[in-house]
Amino acid sequence: MQLTDTHCHLYWNKFDEDREAVVQRAIAAGVTRILVPGTTIETSKQAIDLAETYEQVYAAVGVHPTDAETLNESNINELFRLAEHEKVVAIGEIGLDYYWVKDPAKQRHQKTVFNSQVQIADALNKPLVIHLREAGDTTHGPVFDDLFQQMEFWFDTWLHDNHPLGLQPGVLHSFNGDSLLALKAAGLGFFLGVTGPVTYPKNETHREMIKNLPLERLLIETDAPFLSPVPFRGKRNEPAFVRHIADKIAEIHSKSPAETASLTADNAKRLFAWGD
Repeated sequence: MQLTDTHCHLYWNKFDEDREAVVQRAIAAGVTRILVPGTTIETSKQAIDLAETYEQVYAAVGVHPTDAETLNESNINELFRLAEHEKVVAIGEIGLDYYWVKDPAKQRHQKTVFNSQVQIADALNKPLVIHLREAGDTTHGPVFDDLFQQMEFWFDTWLHDNHPLGLQPGVLHSFNGDSLLALKAAGLGFFLGVTGPVTYPKNETHREMIKNLPLERLLIETDAPFLSPVPFRGKRNEPAFVRHIADKIAEIHSKSPAETASLTADNAKRLFAWGD
């Protein structure tokens, strides 16, 4: 099995006591690549430190929308310098979050901060790792509309300039939108990240959305230490558990687990260009 975990917050303090063992369990489980995205300037630095420590680990750097107020003119250049690191393969975790941030002014600021980080991706030709969370429990709403609206300018620019990101802009992390939005995103070249909730018994609508997408558009993620899949729901998540997500996707698409693992690993390699 060749597995890839394309979203894991390995620097999180829940891993402080056994981080080395967590990485070794992942390797033993067949995980050959782990992408660690930052959420602040500081955690972006920590993600790079982990990438320098472990051959299997790569980093993304960015400021999460709930931390948008920490990114300003004085440190945006520092983020750019971090993004130039050879093991940084993406800009993220960036995006829009209307679940935790409900103030319209702060939501507008999120858009500004998001756009400034897309500029870094544009300059360095590194794909986006995008976080989207709607206000309330819904699979279609303003956050998705705002994201697509934000991206219109960039798609027009990239396609006009034959920029690689115009065809392959990045991944919508832990995507929980409906099938219509998923197909729209896939049509624009986005990959859709699939996390532990795909294994939850009552999440049939989510599984139907995954079924409607071609495997060539899917990435598997743990979002560890969060969103543990069945049978570990309620416990700390870790990269080795990505196998359970791959198995569920294989079941949904009537493929073998090995084929699904290999194909999603190839998807990640194509997006993040991290070699064999």
